Amino acid sequence: MKRKIPLIPTIIVGVAVIIMVALGVWQLERRAEKDAALALAAVNPGRPAISFPALAPVDPSILFRPSSIHCLRVVGWRTEAGRAADGSMGFRSIAECATGAEGPGALVELGIAQKPDYKPQWTGGQVAGWISQEPDHRALLTRIGGKAQPLRPMLIARAAPPGMKAAAPPNVADVPNNHLAYAVQWFFFAGIAIIIYTLALRRRTGDPS
Repeated sequence: MKRKIPLIPTIIVGVAVIIMVALGVWQLERRAEKDAALALAAVNPGRPAISFPALAPVDPSILFRPSSIHCLRVVGWRTEAGRAADGSMGFRSIAECATGAEGPGALVELGIAQKPDYKPQWTGGQVAGWISQEPDHRALLTRIGGKAQPLRPMLIARAAPPGMKAAAPPNVADVPNNHLAYAVQWFFFAGIAIIIYTLALRRRTGDPS
């Protein structure tokens, strides 16, 4: 006599599969929203300048809009691989700026250097450019689940100081839209869970088929 299907494990697996499918559907919805935001960002560089956002996340409606900030002083530097306006590759020098006695400060992609250890001789001042976001180093799983911390706003400087090349202007082609891939992953995880549990049930009940 075959043993009955265990109720509690089946419920747990069923709930897990439903959650994974729901996350996949949610990522598909996010993809449509991202497509609309990128279409707007494509025309934003030519629109009038606005105030630089003080806090994350960056509203998609203002991504790549012209803006400016006043950097009171540089409190730190970051280095990232990047591309200059002339198409050459190099290293982005990102200044962490203080913009007041208190507050979150601001990030400024000042320009492109040829060496990763280059430190610009720049201590602050008024900077004009385009609104962007800091480089994304968040873990994949946190991004898939929507639990990652939002990216801080960053200004891409229009002009670079002496000794550096101007950074490439923002381009929607550089903004990843991975929501479809995330959705496929969640659906894949759901399918694998069903297959594994089905095989486990067959082994438990002695069903060789």
